[in-house]
Amino acid sequence: MTADLLVEMLRDANVGEREKVARRLAMLNEMPGVLVRLLLRDELPVARALLVDSEKLSDADLISCLYQATTEHRRLIAQRRGVSEVVADALIEVGEPAVIETLLRNELVKLSHQGVENIVAATRDAQHLIPLLLRRAELRPSHAYVMFWWADSEARRVILQRFAVSREILQDAVGDVFALASAEGWQDPLSRKALQFIERRQRNRAAIAKSPFNSLDEAVAAGEGGFNREIAEEISYLSGLKPMTGAKIFTDPGGEPLAILCKATGLPRGCVRQLWRGLRRQEVDRTGATDPNLERVLTVYDAIAVDRAQTVLRYWNWSLTSALTPALLKAIRDGDEAAVDEYSAPQRAAMLALSRDFGR
Repeated sequence: MTADLLVEMLRDANVGEREKVARRLAMLNEMPGVLVRLLLRDELPVARALLVDSEKLSDADLISCLYQATTEHRRLIAQRRGVSEVVADALIEVGEPAVIETLLRNELVKLSHQGVENIVAATRDAQHLIPLLLRRAELRPSHAYVMFWWADSEARRVILQRFAVSREILQDAVGDVFALASAEGWQDPLSRKALQFIERRQRNRAAIAKSPFNSLDEAVAAGEGGFNREIAEEISYLSGLKPMTGAKIFTDPGGEPLAILCKATGLPRGCVRQLWRGLRRQEVDRTGATDPNLERVLTVYDAIAVDRAQTVLRYWNWSLTSALTPALLKAIRDGDEAAVDEYSAPQRAAMLALSRDFGR
């Protein structure tokens, strides 16, 4: 009853008086819910007294506030100690880069898997969030490999350095499955598909029989004189990739995926230059020195190990193409994210990585 009376009295009180009440409430272990929610949605000086000083606010109070107050209120919530996953998810869902940045800077925030995925999606339009997200322990390689496509060169370097997992780790984890699958004659399609992801060979030997080229090296050499769709598709097939993945690699503005492709397939360093030349990219600057962009891509080639490059390349191929259906392609073209299965990693990855390519 007292709380109800205070609510009515505060309607006619000035900001200073309401702030005093909020400061008093912040010191209490038990606070009247109706009064708290009223003050949390009040002007910033009033709400700050509770959002900064009170440790007893419930998730329900905070969620009610963040959906009905201002960006600055949400930033104060994001700064709180020990923000729960459910509150963090709600803050991320609002989609304000300034609030997400505050969350990422708060080391005491707990980010859920879904929350991280939503932030990854948000980084397409807010790339300044990428370095902050890369420092979070909750970020998984699958998130980083997808985010790679729109990250800048420095973020890409960090992704490859931190998340390019050695194939040997994956092979050790499923070593017993190899023996079982072999004993069954590789009949089970699911286990066969999973084990192909960590197979030692990257090149598709079966594709050579159908190719006009005798080897992948020969196809790359043919492309040096100028790329066309046929050559691009042949290089993709011979590399063990679907044409969609190859197209994504060849059209990437930064060029680092070319280095990953060459290293993963055992192509020599010179093939990076051949692909670069075939794609009509600048090779030298005005002084005659190697163009900085090409130099950066060659550095990526030199720095990454073959098995780690294969892990990245195979994840790209799987995530971009394994779930592609006519229905998903239509959803990607239309930008219809609601049509994507929220539990399907390759569907989500394809939507994020390909939607803007289809929109060009």
